[in-house]
Formats: sequence, structure tokens, C-alpha cells
Amino acid sequence: MKHDGADKRRRRFLTAATTVVGGAGVAFLVVPFIAYWRPSARAEAAGAPVEVDITGLEKGQLINVEWRGNPVWIFRRDEETVDALETIDAQLVDPDSNDPQQPDYARNKYRSVKPEIMVLVGICTHLGCSPLFRPDETPEGMDREWIGGFFCPCHGSYFDLAGRVYRGVPANLNLVVPPYKFIDDDTILVGEDDEEEGVA
Repeated sequence: MKHDGADKRRRRFLTAATTVVGGAGVAFLVVPFIAYWRPSARAEAAGAPVEVDITGLEKGQLINVEWRGNPVWIFRRDEETVDALETIDAQLVDPDSNDPQQPDYARNKYRSVKPEIMVLVGICTHLGCSPLFRPDETPEGMDREWIGGFFCPCHGSYFDLAGRVYRGVPANLNLVVPPYKFIDDDTILVGEDDEEEGVA
């Protein structure tokens, strides 16, 4: 009887020890497997919001930053440019920004939170080329009124200085406005917004 009791204790000890060792082995296998599926630090950084200081951004100047591997353009429009955006509606595919190419707070003629500051993803909505900035020079082949904007050299699409696409070109959607917000008057956070008005 005493001998049988010793066997039971030994059996319980061996079962418990095997369970602990087996559990540790499973943990060693599972942790690297789960870690493999997490994005790398580089990937996380690539998708992180980008803070942009626009203190020195002058009227008529465009700066280029990178967010999620794409160029993002930030442009300061002057009063004349802002006024001109209202004059070419008939030449545009979607002058009122009805297609979902921008957050709700940028669904206006300027496609921006503040009329004077434009924020756009610099990728053509036709086949993904990056259009050229043409604030003054009328692009070759443009036979309509040109108030400045962007010209895609790959297939000849034209966009105004709010990123709205002209009629009769290969692209049929406006350029994308990324989520963004103003942290203060001189700092924009690209890639994050407050969803209502883009203002912190």
C-alpha cells in the first residue's frame, strides 16, 4: 500500500513537471510566431503621423514630406489663388469634392481646413505617377484656362491648386487629401486628425 502511494506521488510529480516543461516549450514557439506577425519598427514608423513645421512656408511655396511612403504636398496659397479656385468649376470633374477623396472637414472648394493651406497626397489618381507642380507655367497641351496646379506627365492629367481634376483627362478622381490637423498655427500633423474639423 505504501509502495502504491509513492508511485502516485511520483506520477503526479512527473505529470506536473512534464506539463511545465511542455508549456514552456509551447511559449518558446508561440512568442516568436506572434512577433513575426507584428509590424517591424520601420513599418510602424512609416505609417506614423508626421509633424510638419510650416513657419517658413511662404505664399506660393510648396514643400514635400513623406507619409506612409508617399509624397505629401503642403502649399501656401495666396489670396488671388484662393479666389481663382471659385472660377473654374465648369472645367472640373468634381468641383464640390463629392467623391470620398478627402476627410469631411476638407469637403469644400479649397479641400482644406484653412483656405490658404493645401495638403495633398502627391500621387495621380489615374495610375499612380507623381504629378509636376506647375503654379504659373501652363502645361503643354493645356487648352483651357490655367490658374496653376499640377500636371501628370505620364498620361496628361491636370489638377488645380486644390487637387481637383479637370474634365477630359485620364484621371477621374481628385487627388487625395490625407487626414491631418493643425497642432497650432505653424504645425501640421499629417496622418492624424480630430475627424470633425482637423483642428487640434
